[in-house]
Amino acid sequence: MMKKKSIPASKPFLILFLCQIISALDVPLDSKLLEELSQPPTITHQSPKDYIVDPRENIVIQCEAKGKPPPSFSWTRNGTHFDIDKDAQVTMKPNSGTLVINIMNGGKAEAYEGVYQCTARNERGAAISNNIVIRPSRSPLWTKEKLEPHHVREGDSLVLHCRPPVGLPPPIIFWMDNAFQRLPQSERVSQGLNGDLYFSNVQPEDTREDYICYARFNHTQTIQQKQPISVKVFSMDSLNDTIAANLSDTDIYGAKPVTERQPVLLTPTGSTSTKVELRGNVLLLECIAAGLPTPVIRWIKEGGELPSNRTFFENFKKTLKIIDVSEADSGNYKCIARNTLGSVHHVISVTVKAAPYWITAPRNLVLSPGEDGTLICRANGNPKPSISWLANGVPIAIAPEDPSRKVDGDTIIFSHVQERSSAVYQCNASNEYGYLLANAFVNVLAEPPRILTPANKLYQVIADSPALLDCAYFGSPKPEIEWFKGVKGSILRGNEYVFHDNGTLEIPVAQKDSTGTYTCVARNELGKIQNEVHLEIKDPTMIIKQPEYKVVQRYGQVSFECIIKHDSTLLPTVIWLKDNDELPDDERFLVGKDNLTIMNVTDKDDGTYTCIVNTTLDSVSASAVLTVVARPNPPFDLELTGQLERSIELSWIPGDENNSPITHFVIEYEDGLHEPGVWHYQTEVPGTQTTVQLKLSPYVNYSFRVVAVNKIGRSQPSEPSEQYLTKSASPDENPANVQGIGSEPDNLVITWESLKGFQSNGPGLQYKVSWRQKDVDDEWTSVIVANVSKYIVSGTPTFVPYEIKVQALNDLGYAPEPSEVIGHSGEDLPMVAPGNVQVHVINSTLAKVHWDPVPLKTVRGHLQGYKVYYWKVQSLSRRSRRHVEKKILTFRGNKTFGMLPGLEPYSSYKLNVRVVNGKGEGPASPDKVFKTPEGVPSSPSYLKITNPTLDSLTLEWGSPTHPNGVLTSYILKFQPINNTHELGPLVEIRIPANESSLILKNLNYSTRYKFYFNAQTSVGSGSQITEEAVTIMDEAMASRQVDIATQGWFIGLMCAVALLILILLIVCFIRRNKGGKYPVKEKEDAHADPEIQPMKEDDGTFGEYRLFSFVSSAPF
Repeated sequence: MMKKKSIPASKPFLILFLCQIISALDVPLDSKLLEELSQPPTITHQSPKDYIVDPRENIVIQCEAKGKPPPSFSWTRNGTHFDIDKDAQVTMKPNSGTLVINIMNGGKAEAYEGVYQCTARNERGAAISNNIVIRPSRSPLWTKEKLEPHHVREGDSLVLHCRPPVGLPPPIIFWMDNAFQRLPQSERVSQGLNGDLYFSNVQPEDTREDYICYARFNHTQTIQQKQPISVKVFSMDSLNDTIAANLSDTDIYGAKPVTERQPVLLTPTGSTSTKVELRGNVLLLECIAAGLPTPVIRWIKEGGELPSNRTFFENFKKTLKIIDVSEADSGNYKCIARNTLGSVHHVISVTVKAAPYWITAPRNLVLSPGEDGTLICRANGNPKPSISWLANGVPIAIAPEDPSRKVDGDTIIFSHVQERSSAVYQCNASNEYGYLLANAFVNVLAEPPRILTPANKLYQVIADSPALLDCAYFGSPKPEIEWFKGVKGSILRGNEYVFHDNGTLEIPVAQKDSTGTYTCVARNELGKIQNEVHLEIKDPTMIIKQPEYKVVQRYGQVSFECIIKHDSTLLPTVIWLKDNDELPDDERFLVGKDNLTIMNVTDKDDGTYTCIVNTTLDSVSASAVLTVVARPNPPFDLELTGQLERSIELSWIPGDENNSPITHFVIEYEDGLHEPGVWHYQTEVPGTQTTVQLKLSPYVNYSFRVVAVNKIGRSQPSEPSEQYLTKSASPDENPANVQGIGSEPDNLVITWESLKGFQSNGPGLQYKVSWRQKDVDDEWTSVIVANVSKYIVSGTPTFVPYEIKVQALNDLGYAPEPSEVIGHSGEDLPMVAPGNVQVHVINSTLAKVHWDPVPLKTVRGHLQGYKVYYWKVQSLSRRSRRHVEKKILTFRGNKTFGMLPGLEPYSSYKLNVRVVNGKGEGPASPDKVFKTPEGVPSSPSYLKITNPTLDSLTLEWGSPTHPNGVLTSYILKFQPINNTHELGPLVEIRIPANESSLILKNLNYSTRYKFYFNAQTSVGSGSQITEEAVTIMDEAMASRQVDIATQGWFIGLMCAVALLILILLIVCFIRRNKGGKYPVKEKEDAHADPEIQPMKEDDGTFGEYRLFSFVSSAPF
């Protein structure tokens, strides 16, 4: 099944309509086609029905129309033909029906008042304009009148009448003074809709002589002025004889002091009135009341509500304004004027009538010969309008008959029309409030098919999007449209296509295989025509890397990416927007090929950034938000409230948090009395809190400031608050960290931390220092000292405990009773040495020492511990003495033993022990002698190998630097090394301790040997040293080698070997570059320590052997 539907107006290349029609025949707005098709006249522009003209300017009555052939124009005036050729002042514009009446060259506008109507006619019919009523504007002068001054008692009402001259159109009224300043208006004094000035009650300040009413006539741009009106307000209290003499009894009648009065309506009068307004107009209802106090006006609608979206109150609620009224707004509207003495009301009965308005206006009808159609003309109004028809400007009852036409009230029915049925019909809907006139033509055409879409037009569409291939056509009767793909393709059918009534072929989802040539064929009974168009499908444009949400600190740098992929035949353009507008003209914004970079970011850069990629066929976009964060702005408007002696409330207004929520506020204070310019931490509160109750200290001149903190950092401090000085009081607290420590054996030094300035609580800060010996029934000794932090008590016994307390006081009194602390008088050196010192030697390098503690009374101070002095007297293996270096070990507290590490083996030591207190060390205990046993020696000081022969080597060595005992022997181990760096059998020799050299014989000639050498004591072997040496070559063998080397065959063989080695090296180099492995550590591995490496079992050249290390000082 083929689908058909109407194409939306928003899609390209749609059929545009020449006019609104009812039949299936569309006439496209193609300029070439319109030049060829006949068309009845259509009025395109005309002057308004009620046309008020400026009598000083030429009168232009507009009438424009179109048609084919172009229409001719004629006019009627007051219902009869207006022959413009007989009036020299009247001309008609060329190719137009617009009349120009020349007033500026002697003509009078009043002579051309009347009702004008234009007729546009061609061979297919006649269209007529509305009845255009021409009236010249009028701005007459004010009539001469004598205006008497108004003498009014204070509190009475007053109405100043304007009564402007009747003009056309009516003038705009306003009141001014002699200085051309508008008179002030209020609830008490205001201007009514009729232009009068109403005073609900007059006051002395209303006295003036220049109340002037002005009338402005907009058409003539003139302003007329009424004579000034004088108003004199008097009161009985200020009435003097001169004024009384000038006033008649009537003027003064019953003059009484000002009294309040209940409201009375000045306009409208009575209790009810009526108002008729037309549908669509603005309804204005007015109530102005007198009274003292000035009444307040309120409006209600009886039995209903005032329309909320169309109701307005003006003139201080004295005027009710309802716009765009309809029949539903009819009803009773009540205004109520009220003051403190009572109220008055007035009911206005509103009736909304309606001039005719269209329900269905007749529409142009384009038909083919033999077709049917209808013209419908439906209108409404109040009262109901009557409908009448005209044909070519003539009432249809007397117009030439047309057998295809039948009139049925508001409808004309056409049946089987012919070309002679073409005409213009007029529908007139009228009632007592106005009329509507509409032209609608019937145009009967017979035309073969025409295709208006250009031939071979190329359409380019993005894949998976709809493709719309146009076939704009015209023909009468309406042609049938068919589509083919390719020159010889079959007719297109199926659900994958949509065929629109205007000829357009729609492919809802175009794919790559939709590319090709498409043929549109239009045919009717008068002929056939076809047209080809071409379709190309393009890849869609995509943003494959979209910009992402960014958070950046102020003055930082940020980049948004926008990487795209597009069809290679399309040229994309990339545009960046900020908040849907162009980027700022700022060099900080750098637009790259695939990104946008913003340098030195500021708060103004915060917003949404959009990357838009446009091609000729599609557009894609992606957006990301940039949030600029920074430290908060400082708080402001600090305020102190609720001032008390020990507390106050601080409040503030937070500054801008700069897109990072405030986590907390820090409150700081300054003491302008004691530490001006120094700010201290007071407290902090959560970021949601903007007030805090602060605890205060006496005798402090406080200023506060607030710092806001977010994740980015701290704001600048706020401006300081006002200062607040608290009253003085006695101290709340005593000094802290009270101590008593003697500096000499006969004194006690009492120290404390002084109170800070704000802790003093008042002037005259001092301290009461008290002390007494502990556990002795002594009275307290006290002294009052100035604001210091130390007091020395002299003449005390050595190191005895004291009870101490320090109390603060000022001019207003003492602080609370302080707590007591224990101190001691000065220390002296200990009197006795530790006794019974014993040493237990654990091994050759470690010993343990014991001693008895000294009696505490002899310490004469705080026991800090014991010190052990020890030193080496001599080495037992060497009798020579050397410089004595004493070592000290300290053991804290009441410890009575300790370990002595790091001793040298086979040595003689001495030590003594001393007790230590805060003053120093006591006497030393008697020296105690102890000895350390033997240990293993250090390595021999050197090993030399000299005098190599064919089969022998000479070895020389030096004794160990530290024998650590009595040497018993030396151990020599050696083994051969072959050409592949493998080790041979290991040979061991023990050498007496008194030897210093050795000749090794029966060695292999021309062989490398490795030697391992160390010393021994009775405890064991010490560290070893290693060396290597080579025996010399046999002379005969050397001679034979020289002879062979001179042979040509040997030289050639060696060259071949060298070539092979070169090739092998190249191959190895290539393998290494490709990631291969090549052994490079064989030589190093061949020299491993024989005591560490395992024996190798797969080589029978030397039997068992060990790998060894070159580290000469490794333990054996």
